[in-house]
Amino acid sequence: MTVPVRKLNNGMTIPCIGMGTFGSDRFTPEQVSGAVKGAIECGYRLFDCASVYGNEDLIGEVFAQAIQEGSVKREDLAVTSKVWNDMHGQGDVLLSCAKTLRDLRFDYIDVFFVHWPFPNYHAPGCDGDSRNPDSRPFFMAEFMAVWRQMERLVDMGLARAIGMSNMTIPKLEAVLPLCRIQPAVIEMELHPGFQQPALFDYCVKRGIQPIGFCPIGSPTRPERDKTDEDVSATQMPAVREIAAAHGVHPAIVCLKWAVQRGQVPIPFSIYANEYESNLRCVTEDPLTGEEMAKIAAANANCRLIKGQVFLWEGAESWRALWDENGVIEGWR
Repeated sequence: MTVPVRKLNNGMTIPCIGMGTFGSDRFTPEQVSGAVKGAIECGYRLFDCASVYGNEDLIGEVFAQAIQEGSVKREDLAVTSKVWNDMHGQGDVLLSCAKTLRDLRFDYIDVFFVHWPFPNYHAPGCDGDSRNPDSRPFFMAEFMAVWRQMERLVDMGLARAIGMSNMTIPKLEAVLPLCRIQPAVIEMELHPGFQQPALFDYCVKRGIQPIGFCPIGSPTRPERDKTDEDVSATQMPAVREIAAAHGVHPAIVCLKWAVQRGQVPIPFSIYANEYESNLRCVTEDPLTGEEMAKIAAANANCRLIKGQVFLWEGAESWRALWDENGVIEGWR
């Protein structure tokens, strides 16, 4: 099947849908890498990785084997990774990228992200009430020091493009004018229950491609990220009604909506029937304009990945991370 592509602001292209690889809270690295192997075989070419997911070494074995066997060429893959919060120090970004390249068995990464816009760190697998006393608010000079290292990765040919993740409009307003190399992509939570229209439009107008994580509402996200008020994207009446009309699972409607809207969704599954249908659905039976409008009107503005484990002392709630008042909380 032919999967449409998106052209980035630096001229490179990526597929309009990819596979996420965050499953360390419920699946083994072997299961995740096994899913990547099957995904390559069924036609996936975009894979969203990160050092903190703890599985890049096994995924790298899969990539190496697939390239050696001739089932895919390196230049046909679009692989992303991210520098974790504990590697924001001077020189640490290069070290992080070097380890990722070694684990993935690549000479370069297609896109390298700043995973979160601050160095706030939490222990792997911690609960939602955990707090690190060293956590602090966003500090523009600190972030820009990280971004200068990201730009150097491009200069050195280690990253074809660089991106940001978990940003807000106030933070972007502060840093974009200072960037020598603009981000080609920005990763953000995007699904029918949390459409972020203002941030989405802000990026598109500036030639920055949105990549959407949790595209079907992440029903199996960690327990620490679940609250009683959460809205499940696949349970939304508008999504279920459209799914029934098309004879598909509501998750498929979420992905069709995402691709037709213009973002790049990165759903994750270890099950072949699911990741195969996820890829196939973006090439057939598109949603109508009326159905797209119905989903847009159903936006519940419900953020699922709240990031509360990154809060600093004195912050009242997870909302402080997302600058909901239009200013950067704890600005320095």
